[in-house]
Amino acid sequence: MNSFPLPAIVDAFDLDDRIGAFVPHGRFRIDGVAGGPLAGLRFAAKDLFDIAGRPTGAGNPDWLRTHAPASATSPVVETLLSAGATLVGKTLTDELAYSIHGDNHHYGTPINSAAPQRVPGGSSSGSAAAVAAGLCDFALGTDTGGSTRVPASYCGIWGLRTTHGLLSCAAMAPLSPAFDTVTWLASEAPVFERVGQVLLPDQAFDFKRALLPLDVLAQADQVFHAPVTGFHAALRHLLGDGGKTGLTSEGELEQWRQTYITASAHDAWQTHRHWIERERPQFGPAVQGRWDMARATSEAAAADARQRQAAVRDRVRDWLGVDGVAVMPSAASVAPRRDASAQEIDQVRARTFRITSIAGLCGLPQVSIAVKSGDGLPIGVSLLGPAGSDLALIRLAIRLAQSAT
Repeated sequence: MNSFPLPAIVDAFDLDDRIGAFVPHGRFRIDGVAGGPLAGLRFAAKDLFDIAGRPTGAGNPDWLRTHAPASATSPVVETLLSAGATLVGKTLTDELAYSIHGDNHHYGTPINSAAPQRVPGGSSSGSAAAVAAGLCDFALGTDTGGSTRVPASYCGIWGLRTTHGLLSCAAMAPLSPAFDTVTWLASEAPVFERVGQVLLPDQAFDFKRALLPLDVLAQADQVFHAPVTGFHAALRHLLGDGGKTGLTSEGELEQWRQTYITASAHDAWQTHRHWIERERPQFGPAVQGRWDMARATSEAAAADARQRQAAVRDRVRDWLGVDGVAVMPSAASVAPRRDASAQEIDQVRARTFRITSIAGLCGLPQVSIAVKSGDGLPIGVSLLGPAGSDLALIRLAIRLAQSAT
């Protein structure tokens, strides 16, 4: 049941979606409450978030067909509406959020306005594309293994993976509840922070150490190296201190990636196996391959992965402490071209997961700052912080971006 009465839903079939960001069943508007702190802002919601009386498609026609319209609205959406923001529709997601690429076998690939010949990244593809194109001021996404940080990097916008469990995932289609987080993206830093002030607890953090994990940076293409090291130097100046440069030994990041893949795949299969076995939905080839792998993940392999995850979590959280901030790439490359081969996509995906799985395994917040590469393509430089430091990390990221430019 909704905590406050929603304003009337108004169909908006004349929405100027010139980039393919919105889903056909998501073309509607709900006005926010007048006079709130987000009044005047428009937002979109990834088509995983439930809106009472409307269907949730989760990027798959069979999900849309087999699920009744939602009986309740996501509490995160409710909070934004009550703060005055106006919902302008629902955006495309990769199927059940099981991808970081940004294409959808059934509905297509939204246009990345910052790099039209390249993919927008996923799974929050429509949300990132809509923000980058100026169709809304901010958009809700989710991040399980990189689904906000990667499209933020590819589309040249701000994005945040929140501390796991900090924001409610109720009334939202899951992928892997053990890793799913509610997120948002924005093109302007002030808007990005305003949303954070509404959604996040305002906890004080006294950041003192600027960390640079060179082993993580080594996973990314050369275009990231100067921006990441430059931001680290600027952060050292802001905090008055440097920090550790190593996080893992040789080969460990690949082991961490495998740990994340195994643990999250098993969790996703346990979450969706009954629906998949009952309905036999049609997935695109890449997503089908992931579900096949998830189905084949044994209980023993999953238990071992969860044990390894706990060790990684303790190690990274100890490395950060309560006052450390790590500067790192948000992804491993610029956005792949829309016509990239499957082999190229898989190679980028593997390297990117060696970076993004760290926050996922450890349940930590990570802010992606919009940056330009030397040849003008968008990339993201991230700050990884202690659990619960989300709002403080956003504010530090904005200060850092201002000081580094």
